[in-house]
Amino acid sequence: MPKQYRKNNPLIECEYSYQTKLASLSDGKAKAVLKEASITGREGFFCLMSNKDLTLQEALATYHQKDSIEKIINPLKNEIEIKHIKCRSEHSVYGAIMVGFIAHLFMALICFEHQVLKRISTKFIKISLMNLTVTVEYKKSTGKRHIFSNFNPVSPVILTQNQAIADE
Repeated sequence: MPKQYRKNNPLIECEYSYQTKLASLSDGKAKAVLKEASITGREGFFCLMSNKDLTLQEALATYHQKDSIEKIINPLKNEIEIKHIKCRSEHSVYGAIMVGFIAHLFMALICFEHQVLKRISTKFIKISLMNLTVTVEYKKSTGKRHIFSNFNPVSPVILTQNQAIADE
């Protein structure tokens, strides 16, 4: 066995086995053995319910489309953290989703501009920016001064680029 599958710890007992197609079985017999071993009566079922009158094919197509919709909404719920849109009016749902998409777009643009941030989760970038504090100090002699605090490794990457743009 490859080293990655071996355990060299005397306290752990592991047994490995593998099996290939038996030469004594034909394809039909092998399928019958597999069918007999896999059908246990606990396979289960699922029921699709809808308030619309759909055919079986339409219901299954709608069910399969839900996965792509969930992948689109997932960053909004888990990274941008829009809250409880199901309990709002139709206009507030559209507004919350629109603001969430715009926020996600800005996060994607930040990651696009900075190579270092491409491997960091949107959620961590958001938390970093939320914790960043800017204090503006006004003095008659020196004018306005910005004091940044609550840094973490993500903050300087974003601030350095944005400061260069502001200076231009």
